[in-house]
Amino acid sequence: MKHAVSMSRVPTETAYEEWMKSEGVPVYADWGIEDVKEVERKPWARMGGKGAFIHLNGMKEYGICGMYVMEIPPGQSLNPEKHLYEELIYILKGQGATEIWQEGQPKRSFEWAAGSFFAPPLNSWHRLYNGSREPVIFLAMTTAPIVIDIFHNVDFVFGDSYAFTDRYAGEETYFKVGKLVEQNLRNHKHQVWDTNFIPDLTVDLGRYGLKQSQSPSKAEGGMSFGFEMSENVLTGHVGDWPTGIYHRAHYHGPGAVLLGLKSKGYVLLWHKELGIHPYQNGHGDEVIKLHWREGSVYSPGDGWFHQHFNTGSEPARHIALRTGGAKYRVGVHRYVGVVENIKEGGTMVDYKDEDPQIRRDFDADLRENGVASQMPPVGKTAA
Repeated sequence: MKHAVSMSRVPTETAYEEWMKSEGVPVYADWGIEDVKEVERKPWARMGGKGAFIHLNGMKEYGICGMYVMEIPPGQSLNPEKHLYEELIYILKGQGATEIWQEGQPKRSFEWAAGSFFAPPLNSWHRLYNGSREPVIFLAMTTAPIVIDIFHNVDFVFGDSYAFTDRYAGEETYFKVGKLVEQNLRNHKHQVWDTNFIPDLTVDLGRYGLKQSQSPSKAEGGMSFGFEMSENVLTGHVGDWPTGIYHRAHYHGPGAVLLGLKSKGYVLLWHKELGIHPYQNGHGDEVIKLHWREGSVYSPGDGWFHQHFNTGSEPARHIALRTGGAKYRVGVHRYVGVVENIKEGGTMVDYKDEDPQIRRDFDADLRENGVASQMPPVGKTAA
């Protein structure tokens, strides 16, 4: 990669996009990918495994967050690395361990398996090991785009020696389960998990003492909790909702990425300029339908309505990844209004106001899957 941009040309790509190409692995760009475990991965010399970049449309619009999927062959490890961008890692398949250290400090390690979620501290050395006989596959979200675009010098991004001891100072307990913090969010109590490691996001979260907060304003019977990890601006929440239920349509700024953890269904996407009745207004062919399941990722664009449908036989769970949590904001907080009715200045469409074709199509999909609808009557208003 060239470390400085010549003024004799006008670049058509960002420094991050040029860097992705220079790494020699596939780059997948779309609204979503049904299963990131199935994308083609190629040898990645810098990382020491096989990988691919995920560069979804909503992420490109935001320009702050990036994503990649990585495979560690059986019995092998990745190369040690450190970098000046933040990172969240979710284990999609397999089991292994991670070593974390800073210069002059002892190495700390912790084990993980499918469903584990953790965040290596900023600019700390880390190395992932696969000690099993099966491949490990994980998905990582990072702030590499904005960091590489600002510095446009990868030697600095990967080679700076500064230790952020305010984030990590070699604590032996750093990768324990963490603690629950109760916050006031839009006038109701909300559970936030302040942690650096979650052993398994696919199980009953009550085993960790977690009590999810009710979030019926987005989906009937919906539950959620937020998380803060490793003092990052990368943050998000985990959402559950029952089978036979779908979320109310809403929109916000770009950059959020959703990863399916349990059940299956689909998501609808359409730009707000098409209105809240895209089918009635003759724009049904412009509504994007993406199927999701465990391992699916998708990212709505700026001002794109989206709603999540559970047509599976079990409660659904997804994790939403974004920047700007309760601890650290990033610029303008672009996710406000998502639980407030669009008729009252918010960005959410209540069931009673949505395009009737949405409910008809959902009911048809449920019948096809042999799943009973749990949706409230059409006239019910948001809680």
